[in-house]
Amino acid sequence: MKTATYELLAASSDHAVAVAIAFVGGLIVACALIWGVRVGMRVMDKDTHHPGPEEQPHLPDGGPVRETREMREPDDVPIMAPDGKRLLPHELHRASTRTGKDQKPRRWSPGSSGSFGGGGLGRT
Repeated sequence: MKTATYELLAASSDHAVAVAIAFVGGLIVACALIWGVRVGMRVMDKDTHHPGPEEQPHLPDGGPVRETREMREPDDVPIMAPDGKRLLPHELHRASTRTGKDQKPRRWSPGSSGSFGGGGLGRT
């Protein structure tokens, strides 16, 4: 009977030691994280320039800028450069550099299929 009691006490003391070690380890990790955040905040305060009120963005004098929608015409892409050499991507003009003549946006037409293989309304 005494042996079982000693084993039970030993097991409970081992459990208590394990819980205490886990608690201390968690406390060390939490303290290290808090310390790291504080050091990082100090470094950020020293290194970065915080803009003053006069450097903050503000609205233009004419008020907020509104969106402008327009249809653009793509540039024609020449097959060869004038000197006969192949054009490289960085030598091409940016696409859509002119305002289009037709400013009416393209819309879906009711008779066309809406997706690949859609084929319309599905009636036979």
